[in-house]
Amino acid sequence: MITHKNISLFFIFLLLLLFLLKISLAINELWFLIIALLWIGINAFGSARISSNYHVKAFCSNPLETEKKIALTFDDGPSIYTLEVLDLLKKYNAKATFFCIGKNIETHPEILQKVIDEGHLVGNHSYSHSKFFDFYNASTITEEIQKTDALLEKFTSRKINLFRPPYGVTTPSIRRALKVTGHKTIGWNIRSLDGGTKNQDLIFNRLIKHISPGGIVLLHDTRKHSVLVLEQFLQFLQQNNYQVVSIEELLNLNAYEIERG
Repeated sequence: MITHKNISLFFIFLLLLLFLLKISLAINELWFLIIALLWIGINAFGSARISSNYHVKAFCSNPLETEKKIALTFDDGPSIYTLEVLDLLKKYNAKATFFCIGKNIETHPEILQKVIDEGHLVGNHSYSHSKFFDFYNASTITEEIQKTDALLEKFTSRKINLFRPPYGVTTPSIRRALKVTGHKTIGWNIRSLDGGTKNQDLIFNRLIKHISPGGIVLLHDTRKHSVLVLEQFLQFLQQNNYQVVSIEELLNLNAYEIERG
């Protein structure tokens, strides 16, 4: 399995071997640079791709699901657009999981309450969602996760055990923080890209192109164009006999009381 630990051990061994060979052979030092750059490149790719499980095990789909079931997830709320998302989910009898940012919970506590009251799951998406989150040390990341958990748990009596890292990036520090907090990492395998474009046709076509049983869809509840695409998408799912279920049902786990590890 390609993981951060295995790759690091391999490249350390390779560099040591090269160093020993250099003692007796005329090896160009450029090889050291090439190997180091390759190591950095693999680390960057593995960190940026949540489905790689490079640093942490992430649940990105259920490949064993044969029925037409998928899970909808929304990032970055709660926001004013979350209310429109909730109305659409109710209209189409769909359940979703909302990965919430702590500071947004403080701004819109009544919207988070509505999310929970209507039977949707909530997960942790950090407190700040800082652009520099990937560079935080394990202690700071742990504090962010625990602070957001405390905010979420004011609205539900159950322990929050689902976490989605900002931007879907994982790092050794995030891995160490999750060892402390015990959260399970939730990724996705169907990315709408609604955070990078407002082109509704592009977003919608991307979603329906990649839809398949057991998939986890990533959307945002912080943008008007995402709400507009959501209604199209829910209509498509209904017409094609797809059932939208919660993360815990799709992955066959208890989202709030999963075994730690």
